Amino acid sequence: MNILFLMYPWERVEPETDSTLRLIHECVNRGHTVALATTSNLTMRDSVASAFCQVFKKEPVPSNIVTFYKKAQFSQARLPLAGFDSIIMRTNPPLDVVALNFLDSVREEVFIFNDIDGLRVANNKLYTASFNDVSNTFIPVTHVSKSPAYLEEVLRESPTDKMIMKPLDGYGGQGVILVEKQAQKSFHSLLEFYINSGDGGNYVILQEYVEGAEQGDVRILMLNGEPIGAMKRIPAEGEVRSNVHAGGSVVKHVLSKQEKALCKHIGPKLVRDGLYFVGIDVINEKLIEVNVQSPGGIVRINKLNNVKLQKKVIDFVESVINAKEALSQRKTEFRQAITDAHII
Repeated sequence: MNILFLMYPWERVEPETDSTLRLIHECVNRGHTVALATTSNLTMRDSVASAFCQVFKKEPVPSNIVTFYKKAQFSQARLPLAGFDSIIMRTNPPLDVVALNFLDSVREEVFIFNDIDGLRVANNKLYTASFNDVSNTFIPVTHVSKSPAYLEEVLRESPTDKMIMKPLDGYGGQGVILVEKQAQKSFHSLLEFYINSGDGGNYVILQEYVEGAEQGDVRILMLNGEPIGAMKRIPAEGEVRSNVHAGGSVVKHVLSKQEKALCKHIGPKLVRDGLYFVGIDVINEKLIEVNVQSPGGIVRINKLNNVKLQKKVIDFVESVINAKEALSQRKTEFRQAITDAHII
């Protein structure tokens, strides 16, 4: 199979912890032709969408993934996107909407993982509001606005003494702050900074503070609407964010009954939206975020549970491609049968 990883630059990969590298290694190890490109490598000639790619040379594949990264050799080529069986999207936020326009032209021919329409609707933190949870059983009460006066009113009227504030388009725990009612003056200054730091103003999220947040959150990786692995992330001392990049640590986690119910509640919509591989962040059994562009956690969950989740992910990609090819072959055979009948 021919597989393109549309991702961040190869030199920015952190080989010890990078989830994308595990997926790449699994594909190369299975003998697939694997190419890499960034969104800035996309191009078009004669109305054909292409990418300037790094293509892995057919060399013996080291089992050690760090060694694989260091010894990888590439050839360079401009390749048509329609020639790939699958394009695996692993770009970091924010979403590059122009890149999705390039992919629109090949979406009927190539399995794009995750689907570009799904990425369009789910690439920000508003997506959690679409899961039809009117009783807030699974999703905390959330407010979003560009209006400082309105958000100050929300904080004043909140039934709790504290809330979580974060930018709408942040990722990796960036800009997440715990705010308290008693700090109204500081809150006003923070809002002005968050909202006015971008052209036209930035949207800000104020979210119900979920009790137990100080004890950490749970990252759950979901494949085709089902959970395949999880870990608990514990924040560093004095830190509200649980993200490992913010100094947090990880421990093994077994999903609770309520967490399984949450996954069952959101799984069907994720699949309908073509979001086959996502990472969800859960605090005290409530959904906080859905990460759809390049969800991480494979390396740490693997280590905690002695598994290789990348095998499940690539098994799924292969199964979809094989099903598409079988359907195409069946259609060809049916067409031929009709042609043969006409000749007779």
